[in-house]
Amino acid sequence: MFKRLGAVILLVEDLQKSIDFYRDTLELKIKNQSPDWVEFQNEAQGAVLALHPARIKQKGSSNMLVGFNVSNLESVCKKLEEKGVKFHKRITEESFGKHAIIEDPEGHLISIVEIPPKDELGQIPYYHGFAPVEGLM
Repeated sequence: MFKRLGAVILLVEDLQKSIDFYRDTLELKIKNQSPDWVEFQNEAQGAVLALHPARIKQKGSSNMLVGFNVSNLESVCKKLEEKGVKFHKRITEESFGKHAIIEDPEGHLISIVEIPPKDELGQIPYYHGFAPVEGLM
């Protein structure tokens, strides 16, 4: 079901300060950037490191999400529902594809995305929407 890790997403309080650190201090090159999403290049074309503004503080959750790419989000979410997995965000259509967020037993958030096949191997600009939004569920 989960075959490809797509991103490690850090939810940050100060996006510009974090950009400066990863770009200038760690010397990572920016691959894609929008007002609320920054993605750093990954030469191996594997999972990417991304920064996204934290929308809310959630008790018991970390400031990091793991993002998985899947080929059929509706099927995956149906299986997860059958297994009693808690959803933080149900399937929504986003500019980059279909997206949902689930919770693990400790309350860590896991982003699941279905990107159209032509864009699946390379992240696309504006691949955002991972930060939890108050009142979704």
